[in-house]
Amino acid sequence: MPTTVFTIANQKGGVGKTTTAVNLAAALAEKKIRTLLIDLDPQANATSAIGVEKQEGRSLYGPLRGEGQALDMVTPTSYEYLSLIPSEEDLAAAEIELASTENYLLRLKSVLAPIRASEKFRAIIIDCPPALGMLSMNSLAAADFLLIALQCEYLALEGLGQILRNVDRLKAAHVNDDLQLGGVVMTMFDLRTNLSRQVVDEVKNHLPDKIFASVIPRTIRLSEAPSFGKTIFAYDPSSPGASAYKNLAVEVIERFSLKS
Repeated sequence: MPTTVFTIANQKGGVGKTTTAVNLAAALAEKKIRTLLIDLDPQANATSAIGVEKQEGRSLYGPLRGEGQALDMVTPTSYEYLSLIPSEEDLAAAEIELASTENYLLRLKSVLAPIRASEKFRAIIIDCPPALGMLSMNSLAAADFLLIALQCEYLALEGLGQILRNVDRLKAAHVNDDLQLGGVVMTMFDLRTNLSRQVVDEVKNHLPDKIFASVIPRTIRLSEAPSFGKTIFAYDPSSPGASAYKNLAVEVIERFSLKS
């Protein structure tokens, strides 16, 4: 079956983007969906959160510069069905260097083409930096679907409009005609506040077909897990956070027909 590429992007930091990338990838792997997680953020939070050591020369920095192959950077994880392309600090230089290359918005797409062609993975999930810079724009140009992690607070709604406008610009410029908004994942939901419910309702009104029913709660266990190099399933499998990401994975599998 062909590979489906998802990018998880948001120009705002601290919205649960990396937490969602890591735990959704792990949840898909637990459902025996062969998944590749790509850490495109120079901070390498997804890499450490999944328990993989940062290694010099193992990120996509080289392939983006035309040095080496992305397939050679694929690293196993503790999950049988989950692989990782780690990040490293050098990737920060790509933000500057990409701008001076030919077809600079399509570099990642060409780098990932052999991985897609290999059909080793059913799903690729790209975790982007918390900014709409060169790396994030490249990930949007390479993806089939954008998944937006959106914090349950009002300022997040402004960011939603901004990223959707960027998607429209990419499509208008024919950089990626096929890119679609795959869905909005509401994160850091606090049952105790009316605000969380109001923000979810607002997104439902604007994007009724795109919002996922699975809402990710604000929990200490989800915040703690990355510091131990573990997904929520390895850290606290019976927690509300683990249940939420399992439910989200089921929705993603059904919405995008990831099971053969």
